[in-house]
Amino acid sequence: YGLIIVWMLHKGMWFEEMINNRNESTVRDMKWARDGQRICIAYEDGHVIVGSVDGNRLWGKELRIDLCFLEWSPDGRNLIFATLDHKVHLYDSAGNYIAKMQLHTDDKVPVAALEWFDTSAGVVEQGQTALAIGFSNGLLQLMRSETDDEPIVVDTAMNLAKVQWNSSGTVIVAAGNHTVTSSSGERREVAMMQFFTPMGEHLRTLKVPGSSVASLSFEGSSLRIALAVDSFIYFANIRPEYKWGFFGTTVVCAYPKFERSDTAVLFFDTKTGQRVTKYVKRLLHVAARGDNCALITQSAETNAPYYVILCNALGSPVDSKYIHIQPKLTTLTQHHFVASSDDQVYVWQYRTLTAKLTSVSAAGSTLRRKE
Repeated sequence: YGLIIVWMLHKGMWFEEMINNRNESTVRDMKWARDGQRICIAYEDGHVIVGSVDGNRLWGKELRIDLCFLEWSPDGRNLIFATLDHKVHLYDSAGNYIAKMQLHTDDKVPVAALEWFDTSAGVVEQGQTALAIGFSNGLLQLMRSETDDEPIVVDTAMNLAKVQWNSSGTVIVAAGNHTVTSSSGERREVAMMQFFTPMGEHLRTLKVPGSSVASLSFEGSSLRIALAVDSFIYFANIRPEYKWGFFGTTVVCAYPKFERSDTAVLFFDTKTGQRVTKYVKRLLHVAARGDNCALITQSAETNAPYYVILCNALGSPVDSKYIHIQPKLTTLTQHHFVASSDDQVYVWQYRTLTAKLTSVSAAGSTLRRKE
C-alpha cells in the first residue's frame, strides 16, 4: 500500500538502499526517463514524485486528479498522465500542467495502456507514429506526437490490457482477451496478442491459452516475446518478414539505417564478394528472379502512389514503372512483375522473350514492352 523499495547492486549482491512507505495511496505506475537519470512515481490519489538515479527527490506534487498510468516523452521534457476518469493530461518535466490531450473514443472508456517509443535514434518510415494510447474497449490510438490532431485509431476487437513497442519501433503489440461463442452457445474468454505496424496495419494475431492477460514484454532484440496469462508465462519467437531476394549469384536485402530516413539495400555477389549499397525511400517490398530484382516503394505522386524500380545485380536501375494499386503481395518472374492488392492484380511484362535488360547508364536507354 504505497510501498516503494529501492535496491542497489553492490559487489554482485542486491541490497535495500531505500524504503519509502507513504501509507496514503496505492502506487499505480512508475517509469524511468529514457536516459535513466530520473524516475517518476504516480500514486492513485494524484501525488507524483520525481527522483534522480542517486536517490534524491527532485520534486513532488499533488496533481489533484486520480491517476492510473504515466509515460515520459522520449526527450524527457514532458510527462503524460492517464486518469481514472478516462482522460490524458500533458505536463512538463517539472510538473507544470500544459494541456489535456484529445482522445478519439468515448469519454467513459478507461485508458488501458500508455507507450511512447523513443524516435531519437531515427525511424524506419517518415511520419510514423510513436505514442500509443490503448483503451479497454479495444481501440488503439497511434500518434506521431503529443500534439498530433490526426491520429490513427485502430479497433483491435478485444478487451485491451497491454500495449508494447518492439525495440526498433517497427511493430506494436496489443494484448488482451476476446470473447468467443461456441456452437453450443457457450461463451468464453480467449487471450491473444495482435501485431500492428506503426501506421495501424494489422500484421498477425496470436492466440494463447488462458483468459486474463496481465503483462507482456519483448526481449532486447525483439525476436522473442513473453506474455503473462493467468498464472502462466508464455514465450513466443518472432519471425520478422525480412525484405530480401536472391537472383543469379546476388543476394539483395534491405535493412534500416536509423540515422537516415531511407532504407539501405545491399547487393552482395556471393561469388566475387562484391558489395553495393544503395538507399531507397519508403521501401515496401523486394522481389527477385533471373537477372533482376524489383524494389517496390511508395512514391510522392498522388495519381500513381507506388513505384517499381527494376535493378540489375549491381543495384543499377534498368527500368521503372508507376502503379496505381496498393501492392500487398509481389513477385517477379523471368519476364513479368506481378503485384496484388486486396481486390486487384497488376501484371507488367518488363521483358520479352528475346530482350535482355542492361543498366540504363550502360545502355543509354531502356527497352519498351507491351503493357
